[in-house]
Amino acid sequence: MVKGQSDQKKGLDKRTRERFKKLLLKEREEIIGDVKQIYESSQEVGQDGIQDIGDEAANVYNKQILLTLNENERMRLKEVDEALDRIKAGMYGVCEECGEPIGLKRLEVKPVAKYCVPCKTKLEKGEL
Repeated sequence: MVKGQSDQKKGLDKRTRERFKKLLLKEREEIIGDVKQIYESSQEVGQDGIQDIGDEAANVYNKQILLTLNENERMRLKEVDEALDRIKAGMYGVCEECGEPIGLKRLEVKPVAKYCVPCKTKLEKGEL
């Protein structure tokens, strides 16, 4: 089957894919900005002079939280990049499990969605 034909069969037209591409690129820019800000904040924590042991413990804890947030942002960035790759490959909006279209409402709520609602539900229940 020709790539263009499969895209039409799956129901996402070029205009819709372009809309989601712009949305995902904007989210990508925001994530990268957030990561830079979090990194800069983590570098500043604990560099404000003499500290007692309580301040030092609080600063270590704050750095750990900031670094965890950074990991979460990396995961979001990975999901966005994978969605952009699916757009490029012409497979955006197609469930990776069953090959059926992912509902437009689901994509609007979660543009990085890889699975349709029924497959996602089965995955969460451990049925797939």
